[in-house]
Amino acid sequence: MTQVPEQAVTRRVEDPADELLRSFGRQIKILRERAGHTRPALGQLLGYSEAQVASIEQGRRVPRPDTIDRLDELLGADGMLLVMKRPVALARYPAFFRDAARIEETAAEFHQYAPLIVPGMLQTEAYARTMFTVWRPRRSESEIEQMVSARLARHRLFGREPAPVLSFVLEEAVLQRPIGGLDVLRGQLEHLLLVGLSPNVEIQVMPTRTVDHACVDGPFTLMVPEGGEQVAYLESQGSGRVLSCRETVRGIAARYGIIRAQALSPRESQLLIEKSLQGDDL
Repeated sequence: MTQVPEQAVTRRVEDPADELLRSFGRQIKILRERAGHTRPALGQLLGYSEAQVASIEQGRRVPRPDTIDRLDELLGADGMLLVMKRPVALARYPAFFRDAARIEETAAEFHQYAPLIVPGMLQTEAYARTMFTVWRPRRSESEIEQMVSARLARHRLFGREPAPVLSFVLEEAVLQRPIGGLDVLRGQLEHLLLVGLSPNVEIQVMPTRTVDHACVDGPFTLMVPEGGEQVAYLESQGSGRVLSCRETVRGIAARYGIIRAQALSPRESQLLIEKSLQGDDL
């Protein structure tokens, strides 16, 4: 039997976005040289170091949308770089999440059940940074920064017009888990109270004492794309998938409706979060 070399087994599977970022970086390098800028000079104009500019040109760093705007202006690209903003922005996310991210951008409705941690859509910067920092195996600082930036960019959904309908059901244990320390948790709980004041957002807590629980098989997200049909997104252990089968999505939506009825009301949930903030541990 032919043995597969160990190197072939362990080699990283290339993400299609890698080549997109390399191509985008090469475009920036060509435009920079044509404009007569050195890397240090362009970095100074951007507020970046020479190494950061090099990382973008080599496709190792995903530039923020506002950085692409600035690059297009500084390098006289006449909009050539701007047309790449959306695909480059999607490249910030793990490959398994990109289909969900595309739907999320235009979602008219967004509903999520979170049994383990505060969901990304509700995370503060400090909480998100902690989540990526405690992950094993460890990530580099540059990877953490990129992932935090991508996570916070998702929060644009809250400011969209017309405002989407958003709802969340969090397990009570999520409010008690001090990931990152008590200061991080306090800031996160305060953020939940603030977000919950928005008229298009409802946050509910599922009490730990609940006896009849309709969903004990993991987190999920339901989204309704603008002008489209509802889909479900399931994610676990570094993998995710979008489900569009009507019967499957209908079953998940039915369970979500039941757990919303079983959870505390938004007002009761707000009072519980406030009580958690006043606890001796915080």
